[in-house]
Amino acid sequence: MAKYIFITGGVVSSLGKGVAAASCGALLQSHGYKVHARKLDPYLNIDPGTMSPFQHGEVYVTDDGYETDLDLGYYERFLGIKLSRNDSVSGGRIYWDVLSAERRGDYLGKTVQMIPHVSDKIKEYITRPVDADFVICEIGGTVGDIEGKIFLESIRQLANDIGRRNVMFIHLTLAPYLEKSGELKTKPTQMSARNLLENGIQADMLIVRTPRELEEEERKKIGMFCNLPSENIISGIDVDNIYKIPMAYKVQNVFDIIANHFGLKKTDGDMHRFHKIEKYLSDKLPTVKIGMVGKYFDVPDAYKSLNEALFHAGIQNNVHINIKKIDSEKFSEDAVRDVDAILVPGGFGTRGIDGKIAAAKYARENKIPYMGICLGMQVAVIEFMRNVMGVKNADSSEFTDDCTPVIYIMSDHDAADMGGTLRLGSYPCVIKSGTLAEKVYSADLINERHRHRYEMDMNLESQIAKHGMIISGKSPDGKLPEIIELKDHPFFMAGQFHPEFQSSPYNGHPFFNAFVAAALKK
Repeated sequence: MAKYIFITGGVVSSLGKGVAAASCGALLQSHGYKVHARKLDPYLNIDPGTMSPFQHGEVYVTDDGYETDLDLGYYERFLGIKLSRNDSVSGGRIYWDVLSAERRGDYLGKTVQMIPHVSDKIKEYITRPVDADFVICEIGGTVGDIEGKIFLESIRQLANDIGRRNVMFIHLTLAPYLEKSGELKTKPTQMSARNLLENGIQADMLIVRTPRELEEEERKKIGMFCNLPSENIISGIDVDNIYKIPMAYKVQNVFDIIANHFGLKKTDGDMHRFHKIEKYLSDKLPTVKIGMVGKYFDVPDAYKSLNEALFHAGIQNNVHINIKKIDSEKFSEDAVRDVDAILVPGGFGTRGIDGKIAAAKYARENKIPYMGICLGMQVAVIEFMRNVMGVKNADSSEFTDDCTPVIYIMSDHDAADMGGTLRLGSYPCVIKSGTLAEKVYSADLINERHRHRYEMDMNLESQIAKHGMIISGKSPDGKLPEIIELKDHPFFMAGQFHPEFQSSPYNGHPFFNAFVAAALKK
């Protein structure tokens, strides 16, 4: 039976529970244990798919086509595992399941209540079988949130159901530093741990976010008020890169604390993957500047996986990455004159479209390495149709009906039955021989994750090929274009998919690795 580690948070949101969970998992992996990860979000949305990136950050997509919280990206990247729809569960999904069951009569006329029906459904999701020694499960939100109480009650029950030594509770808190008085305040941490205890959960370890290492007296004080030995109080100090956190936890004996709780053997872990990253970060290396032309820059996490994928590619190319954020609504050619490459990411809606089209045009005309992702591929096609092939009103039916639609919803043309919904998840792509795509992937068949509604018109294939743009990747049935590229260009390639969702700090992703290599060459 798998053992469970629950990560909760208090005081304020955005303390880094996802990275903490992934880092604890990485420590366990370094000692030879199989790790799985799950995220429970108390909010009432069924999933994050309809949430604006301006509010919630990016929507992460799993292989099986489920729209999830961005923390699943941390888990997949850190742990090198693939997660599914069973690993991201919201309060809305739980209540939907329970109420749907009630309508079907599954409860046989019983009064449906928060306990046991909702709590049992939450535990059912948590304990779905996986091939792992440990399941690390993050509870979203903060202790004290009204919508999160039933989730805390459920994990309290689970610890009682399967035995307290099969469950560990790790709680993230905050110890703010008051500059005027020169004091580090531990009271918020004390109150948060007490709030957790009021929900029936005694924390087994505290990770305290602080601007500096906690002193021994501070750890003793926190431990005394929170019913913990001082060695179980961990300093969650700020670092300049999240991949340094597993090493910071190792130095503070986090694995030993976990081992003591579960009765594991204490062995030396293999942390070579993180040593390699730390060396890369400290080395003096050349830098390439990537101009990212997007529109969600007001939210730091809106392009989280994309930023990570560029960083990973930097590791593989032994070069540091400088991302220049360029607002597509205010785009001008002056903004990209000093960059080594241009990347146009995905997005929805008409905001900033003209700027993205202009960015693709500048990259094409000036032989600047170009990478287009999802919408970034579509704007490249629109630009090519307008300025190379002379179809001045070429556009997407997403943006206007008064156009020659080179991009449209496939179901409208009976090419695929999308049902008016997004194409989500992993789909195969056959790569054309002798193309840049084949050189990039070193394969003739790949699988990439999608999240889009509109597709390029395949009827354009022969027309654009005559002018130098080829479709170098298609769905196996030949109906859906997946990759386009330009023949006479050092690197101009775009995909209808989101390769950033499969990038890893340990290997990077072929598309990003090749793009950064082209930027370095430039």
